[in-house]
Amino acid sequence: MDNSIYQESNNHLKRAEKSIPLGSQTFSKSKTQYPVGISPLYIGKAKGSEVWDIDGNKYYDLVNSLGAVTLGYQNKKIDNQVKKQLKKGTIFSLPGVLEAEVAELIIETVPSAEMVRFSKNGSDATSAAIRLARAYTGKTEIAFCGYHGWADWYIGATSMNKGVPDIVSALTHKFEYNNIDSLQEIFNKCENNIAAVILEPMNLAYPKNDFLNSVKKLAKKYNSVLIFDETITGYRFSEGGAQKEFSVIPDLTTLGKGIANGYPLAAIVGRKELMTEMENIFFSGTFGGELLSLAAAKTVIQMHLDYEITKDLAAIGENLATNLSKLIASNGMTSCLTLTGHPTWKFLNWSSTEKYTSSILKTYFMQEMFKRGVLVLSTHNVSISITDKIKRKILSAYDEVLMNMSLNIKNDTILENLLVDPITPLFSVR
Repeated sequence: MDNSIYQESNNHLKRAEKSIPLGSQTFSKSKTQYPVGISPLYIGKAKGSEVWDIDGNKYYDLVNSLGAVTLGYQNKKIDNQVKKQLKKGTIFSLPGVLEAEVAELIIETVPSAEMVRFSKNGSDATSAAIRLARAYTGKTEIAFCGYHGWADWYIGATSMNKGVPDIVSALTHKFEYNNIDSLQEIFNKCENNIAAVILEPMNLAYPKNDFLNSVKKLAKKYNSVLIFDETITGYRFSEGGAQKEFSVIPDLTTLGKGIANGYPLAAIVGRKELMTEMENIFFSGTFGGELLSLAAAKTVIQMHLDYEITKDLAAIGENLATNLSKLIASNGMTSCLTLTGHPTWKFLNWSSTEKYTSSILKTYFMQEMFKRGVLVLSTHNVSISITDKIKRKILSAYDEVLMNMSLNIKNDTILENLLVDPITPLFSVR
């Protein structure tokens, strides 16, 4: 493989690292996830479901800005409304009317939403939800499941807890998805001091044995606030998110990612009784009512109402997953690679073999998929801009790569064909 196809990316990384830790503002976009030498590291432009790195190489994008883009890059309807708002202004000395207009659309679509407050990213929203739950209940401890951002209350309970005081970390307790007993154990241990139960309503696995309803009943029994972190699942699983798909309504919900198709916006929504407590806690940001993102969100949510976008997302994702599962089987790779999760957010799960760790296999897989013009990490974050033609090209790349992997595993030649050291996972978030 000619590594010079990534020369501009490699050079820019050296420049960026002089002023930016890891050369990226986001861990999941950095060299911790994209090994230097076999990967595009910086994107220059994007349109629809295609992106071009700064070396000019084109890729079909299954990362879609970490799931933030659901309607495709440069969607004309969205960008035209943003341009109109740009001519009026991006932020004012008083609120713009878009704040209420978008809040009303969210209330129309998300079952748990009676009132809305905006922020700029998912970590803001989940942290606000935790503070709100503590203020409302007068309790301090948190039970969590899944990934919830970078704030101290959550990250302090993970292996990436450097810089978080132990006294903060001790307030947060992890339970297991689809294991209601693990949540009951936390309630037993914490003597009725759990302010909130927060979880992604779904990530790798579907809820089993009425799990979500069981979580809701436990939270209610112990007078704890139930928070669904729908930063990813909102406006992806259904127009009303996972809570609508699974018919379980939480007290509070956090939204982000696809709410504005890549423009920076997040939200905390919930019951009026809870949300009015926002008047008594301090959650405020200069850019919470930034108008370009709100213009984008207004258009995105209206498109969801008009066209039921999530049905198209699910159909695209299901088609990819069904055909990929067949390719995994036909190439004898079922012991190494499995697919789990919702069609719109499908996880690629690598398993170690007798000779190769899952990290080695994943790194080789990335190397070969990038070479064939497909940008993919560990999930399929589909957008509606993925056409049938593009799906065929993606699946063709998968077929070639899985066939080559199978042969290299059989011949014990994976390492001699891997051009860089395998990636080292930072920490397990799910």
